[in-house]
Amino acid sequence: MFSPIYNKRVPQIGSASPIPPLNLNSRILSSETVIGISFFSETSEEDSSSCQPPQLAMNGSETVKGEERMRKEYTQVREVKFSGSIGPLGDRRLCKIKCIGGQWVGPLCVDQHDDGRFHPLFKNCKLEYINPHLVVTFKNTSIQSVGWIFPHGAKLQIRCREVGLYKLVGTSSPRCENGAWSSRLPSCVPTTMLTNFTDDSPPTILIRIPSGSASVEPGGELAVFPGSTLHLECLFARRLGSPDWTWTSPLGQYLTGWAIASEERNFKYRLSIYYAKMQDSGTFTCATPRGNTNSISLKVAAIHCDPITVKGPHLTVRVEGTKLGHAAIFQCPIGYWVSGFSNLTCQASGKWSAAIPKCEPVKCPALDGPGVLYEPHLHLEEHNNTYGGRAVFVCAWGYKLLGPPGIECELTGNWSGPLPKCVPIQCPPPSIPANAHLIQSEAAGMDGGRYAVGSLVQFACRGAHQLEGEASIICTENGFWSHPPPFCRPRCPYLGDPDNGIIAPIKFAYEPGDELQITCNPGFESRLENRPKCLSDGKWSSALPNCTNYSQI
Repeated sequence: MFSPIYNKRVPQIGSASPIPPLNLNSRILSSETVIGISFFSETSEEDSSSCQPPQLAMNGSETVKGEERMRKEYTQVREVKFSGSIGPLGDRRLCKIKCIGGQWVGPLCVDQHDDGRFHPLFKNCKLEYINPHLVVTFKNTSIQSVGWIFPHGAKLQIRCREVGLYKLVGTSSPRCENGAWSSRLPSCVPTTMLTNFTDDSPPTILIRIPSGSASVEPGGELAVFPGSTLHLECLFARRLGSPDWTWTSPLGQYLTGWAIASEERNFKYRLSIYYAKMQDSGTFTCATPRGNTNSISLKVAAIHCDPITVKGPHLTVRVEGTKLGHAAIFQCPIGYWVSGFSNLTCQASGKWSAAIPKCEPVKCPALDGPGVLYEPHLHLEEHNNTYGGRAVFVCAWGYKLLGPPGIECELTGNWSGPLPKCVPIQCPPPSIPANAHLIQSEAAGMDGGRYAVGSLVQFACRGAHQLEGEASIICTENGFWSHPPPFCRPRCPYLGDPDNGIIAPIKFAYEPGDELQITCNPGFESRLENRPKCLSDGKWSSALPNCTNYSQI
C-alpha cells in the first residue's frame, strides 16, 4: 500500500513555517498505508478547484505505480487518509490531507486523547542535553542519548539517578508544547552524604526496605507494595541539631528518632513505616534546622505485572515474583550479551521497567570491510569476529609481519590486541670482499643502504684477482642474501708457451707460489736461471724465457 508525499505547495496548518513532506518529525520514518479515500460529488466548482495528484511513496520511496493508481479519477478526490508513524517510538496515528482551493492542506492527525478528532501537527521538541545524574524516560523507554525528537504533547518523566542521594530541583515532567518544552529540564543537587555533612546542603534520604518490595518510578516516586516495611533515613550531623520529618499522608503519626546503633546514632534520623497501607501514600519531607529539605514521594499500591515469558534458546531469567518492586534478572550464556536491560522491575504502572531483552552473540568489530585494514600490504587469511574466533593476517610479497600473526575475539567484544603491521623485508648491505667492487646493483626500495626483496647485486674483482663463489646474489624473502659474498683471490695469468718450447703446468690462472717449468724443443735451449714464480700480488717473478737455437748460443 502507499502513502502520499506532499509537495512544497502544500500549506501547513498549525505551524509557523512549513515542514518537509511527511516529516511529521525528524524520527518519522515512513507512513505506509492509505487508509481510505473520500469522494465528493463532482461539480463544476469542484473541478475548477481540484488538486494535482500528490506524489506517493512506499516506505519512504517514491513509486510510479502508486501515482498511476489514482491519477485517472483524481479530480473527484477531496481527502486522502493514511497511517503515519510519529515520534521517536513510531507511534501510529491516522492522518489526512484535504484538497482546499486547489491545494493540499495538512497533514492533520488524530489526537489519541481527544475523541478521535483530527488536529494539525505542531512543532516538535528536541532533547538537546541530559545531565549525567538524570534518568529520562518516555513511555516506559529510557532515553540514553541526546538528539531525540519528540512530537507535540509528548511528556517526559525525569528523576535523579540516585533517588535520595540527590535532590531534584525543577519539574519532573516537562511537556513538548509546539516546539518548546514547558519547562527546563531539572537538575540534581548533591546532598549531605556527598558534601561531607555541611549544614547548608539538603539532607540525604536513604531508603531501607527490610521486608516487602518497592520500585523507584520514572518520575522519582517510591512505589511500595502493601504490607512492606520501610525506613526513611535522613542523614544529618547530630552535633548541628535535629532535623524534622513532615508528611502529607492522611494517617496520624509515624515513629521518628535517631538511630539506636552506636555507629549510626550521630547522623541517621529515621522515619519508619510498618506494614504499609494505601493511606500511607504521600510526600515525606526531612528538613534541617536551617530549612534545607529533601523529600520522598510514596505511593502504596497492590500492583502485579504480567508474568515474564522468555523466548529464544539462550536467554534465561530469574524472577523474584510479579508484585510491585519485584525484579527479573536476565542472563545470557558465555559468548552472548544482554541486548537491553538485564534487570527489570515491576512498576506501579503494572508494566515492567523495560522490554524483555535479547541475547545477541558477542562480536568484535569486523575487519573485512572496506578501509578497515589501514595497512595497504596487510591481508586477512582467516576472519571470524564472533567470540573465540580468530583473525589471521599475512603480508604482501616483500613484506613481513610486525606483531603476532593472529588476534582473538574476546568476551568483551574487543580483539585481544592491536592489528599487526607490515614492514618491508630488507637485506643488509652485502660485505664487499677485498680487491672487489660492485658492477651492478638493483635495489628498488633501498632504505638507508638496505636492500629490498628481489634486489640483485653483482661483484667483480680488481686487477690480477679472480672471483671465487657466486658473482650475483639476490635479496630473498627471509631477509638474507641468496649466497654469501664471493672472494677475490690473487692469480697470475696464463703466459702461453714460449717459441720453440712448452710450459708446465698449464692452467688458466696460477696461484701464488706456483712455478713454471720451461721445456724447449730439440735443438733449442733456454738460458733459464730462475723459474718464473707466481707472487702474492698476482704477478710473475720474471718474464717467460725464450728457447734459443743451439747455433745461436
